[in-house]
Amino acid sequence: MRARILGWVVLLASLCLAGAGTAAYVLEAERIDNRVDASIAQEIEEFREFQRTGVDPETGRGFRSLDRLMETALSRNVPTGYERVLAFVNGEARFVQGSREGPPLSGDPEFVAAVRDVDGSGFGTVEVGGEQVRFAVLGLRMGQERGQYVVATLVGREHAELVETMRVYAAVAVVSLLLLSGAAWLVAGRLLAPLRLLRRTAHQISDSDLQQRIPVEGGDDISELARTFNAMLDRLEAAFTAQREFVDDAGHELRTPLTILRGQLELLDASDPVDVSETRALLLDEVDRMSRLVEELLLLAKSERPDFLRPGNVHLARLVDAVVDKARGLGPRNWHVDARPDAVLVADEQRLTQALVQLAHNAFKVTGPADTIAVGATVEDGTARLWVRDTGPGIDPAEGSRIFARFQRGSAGSRAEGSGLGLAIVSAIAAAHNGRVDLRSRPGAGAMFVIEIPIPDDTAMTGPTGQERA
Repeated sequence: MRARILGWVVLLASLCLAGAGTAAYVLEAERIDNRVDASIAQEIEEFREFQRTGVDPETGRGFRSLDRLMETALSRNVPTGYERVLAFVNGEARFVQGSREGPPLSGDPEFVAAVRDVDGSGFGTVEVGGEQVRFAVLGLRMGQERGQYVVATLVGREHAELVETMRVYAAVAVVSLLLLSGAAWLVAGRLLAPLRLLRRTAHQISDSDLQQRIPVEGGDDISELARTFNAMLDRLEAAFTAQREFVDDAGHELRTPLTILRGQLELLDASDPVDVSETRALLLDEVDRMSRLVEELLLLAKSERPDFLRPGNVHLARLVDAVVDKARGLGPRNWHVDARPDAVLVADEQRLTQALVQLAHNAFKVTGPADTIAVGATVEDGTARLWVRDTGPGIDPAEGSRIFARFQRGSAGSRAEGSGLGLAIVSAIAAAHNGRVDLRSRPGAGAMFVIEIPIPDDTAMTGPTGQERA
């Protein structure tokens, strides 16, 4: 990638420098040609003016011969640079004025032929001795004499200076290109450093080491790529952690019922119908417990997946009523609704129902028929709060963080049946909604579990709070 970037930079820079040089050469060459033509035209115009107004310095009168006119005109003309002025009388070159550099024009047959080919007055271009010559001819006639006043410029010499300038430009461009290539190589290396670090990090990562991250600085596209890669590593680490926890938890919790199954089968007296019946009932109970355990573990493993939730509009008042109606089937308790707000929350209704029913089931297991279990919800300060409270024995606040771990039970529920995954599932459902579960309790004063879910702006429609329902 670094070599490709350098190649493209060198190619584009070369094209730009070559294009700029070509454009400068074409424009400057055109400017030289225009300047040469303007200079030649000015010389011709000055001769015409001298022909109209000039006088012979010997007689003080107008010129009576072309020889005298051209001799006087050329004696007063001082050509500049590579310019030459020639006078032809009756087809013969009589006078020449100007630079001695370059080929002799008056004796060159190609130049003389080109001048004679001009009918009257006009411009022409001819190559003499390998050099390009630009000239203008003014046809003259005086009496029986015919002549031509010629102004010529060695335009090739003018262009040669431009070519030399372009050679200097080319040398400077090559040096600049080399410096640019070195700078581009260094800059590309610095820009691609996060990619090299990303590659090395990817090589070093394995399923047992997902903690390495790429240090990110800046806000360019490559930095964003590194941040995206780090976020992917976070998700992978969370997925592998969940997988390891699932395997560890499954291995730990399934080992006991499997041992019980094996022990009961080894001790089974196949000839005793009573023993077979009792063992069958016990084994079926263990299989049911194992099935529930596997389902709960799978649910916890799925909680890390993006499709764990299926959000939709949840009417909190109907949700609270539905949870209480479902919970009544658990058994006789003083079931009560604390609050049922007329509000709509964007969430997964089935998961919230599952979490609240699980909390109600936990409360049912630690309370008696005379106790109260209440369900409620409120929406305030940008947060939806759903809770289940009971008047049971309560929970020691010191156990508040421990009981949400997998396979952990509070002291009040230590004798109750269950896998110890209920509160872990509730916590996972709350976390999937970007929320959390809070325990408010003290021993002897009941317990209250509150699920708090933040509400983004304009996603909850709230009306008057509903009445309490017993």
